[in-house]
Amino acid sequence: MDWGAFKLSVQLAFFTVLLLLPVAMLTARWLVTLPARRKAIIEALLTIPLILPPTVMGFFLLVSMSDAHAVGRIWRSLFDESLVFSFEGLLLASIIVNIPFAIQPALRAFEGIGSDMREAAATCGMSRWRSFRRIELPLAWPGILTGGVLSFAHTLGEFGVVLMVGGNIPGETRTISIAIYDQVQSFDNASAALMSGVLLAISVLAISITFLLTRKPLLRIKA
Repeated sequence: MDWGAFKLSVQLAFFTVLLLLPVAMLTARWLVTLPARRKAIIEALLTIPLILPPTVMGFFLLVSMSDAHAVGRIWRSLFDESLVFSFEGLLLASIIVNIPFAIQPALRAFEGIGSDMREAAATCGMSRWRSFRRIELPLAWPGILTGGVLSFAHTLGEFGVVLMVGGNIPGETRTISIAIYDQVQSFDNASAALMSGVLLAISVLAISITFLLTRKPLLRIKA
């Protein structure tokens, strides 16, 4: 078992969810307010990372984050190091790739809240922010939580984008999915099976906990 790669994968998944979930939540809430046509176009664009093959997505990210392009040059000027083949570059790529996994469940949850409930809150004198915090967020929380769990589990198992953007640098970009690939390449199927089993157990546990938590309200709605 490559515990170093496992630890790095967990760190990558944790920071991906930590940074992505608030953005996904606010983006999903904003999409609900848009006209149907504009919403459909933006939602389709946000789903692109889910449709593209991981290696293709990884190639585009690798090129866009290189020193030859704006993002890579800005990063180089600020920190005097390359964004590609670094943990920071891997984190940025992971956030972009997981956008659909985080936004879609949150969007479906906010769509399930009727406009009449928002209008009733406004009639009672509640500001939009208070209505969002006290009414919409508690009701949409199961979808937001599901998006976080899906993003976490997907990050743990991501391979194509990780390999393209991060490479295979021990302690820096070598995740557990890369370690599994290396073990298979060296015909160490026992180690590969052990690490694969750990990922499978974590994924099943995370999804099971999500289903249990979302069966009942997590928060009470307060006026």
